[in-house]
Amino acid sequence: MRWTLITDPAGHPGWWHMALDQALLDRAEQTGEGFVRCYRWAPWCLSFGRHEPALRRYDRARLDAAGIDVVRRPTGGRAVWHARELTYAVAAPLAVLGSLAASYHAIHEGLAMALGRLGVAASLAPAARPIDPGAGACFASPAGGEVLVGGRKLVGSAQLRQGSALLQHGSLLLEDDQSTVAAFTRGTVPPGGETTLVAACGRPVAFGEVAAAVAAAFRAWPGQWTEVTGGPVLDAVAASHAARFRDPAWTWRR
Repeated sequence: MRWTLITDPAGHPGWWHMALDQALLDRAEQTGEGFVRCYRWAPWCLSFGRHEPALRRYDRARLDAAGIDVVRRPTGGRAVWHARELTYAVAAPLAVLGSLAASYHAIHEGLAMALGRLGVAASLAPAARPIDPGAGACFASPAGGEVLVGGRKLVGSAQLRQGSALLQHGSLLLEDDQSTVAAFTRGTVPPGGETTLVAACGRPVAFGEVAAAVAAAFRAWPGQWTEVTGGPVLDAVAASHAARFRDPAWTWRR
């Protein structure tokens, strides 16, 4: 099994990240390779799940007026505010990570191991019924198998299965809560259920330190690993899906 680890400390817009994640999913399906990526967002961005009723749930006019960057993910799930966080992505053949439940467990177990390297005792949420995409922010409640610290959600994830491959990506909150999601939500807002890595560690934690821990945990997966940093080659890969994720018709399609 050939794996590529991509650690990109330079921030990029939401459309670029979603385009690159989709392109890596395509590559995993076509070639049987696997990819693990750690990245951050610039500008900070609000993302919607693929099937989330964003037009009904969020105030588009106020988001536009506030200059908030918005994107719709290729994966499911609910809204996430991407600010001071580490976002991970895994694109791999289904044959490597298995069923939906097995792949969620394997990926979140790797993230829990990474947190252990940082001195944080994490657990995985027990199995639960699927959460409706219209039920509010991603971090309002944990889905089965997601990463908890002290009973509160530290990592929010979503997965897409395409042919013979999967894409799972998610946010590991370093500092910020998800109050920005609530600020632009119409109607009743469920209370936040998140925590942050700074709160769990009791000290500042830099992106690079967390990325190194995540990389070390996932490199325990068997196979041949190659490391890549950001650069023009990633721009070229993301370009194949850039138009889709930059298009407001996709972002606000429902």
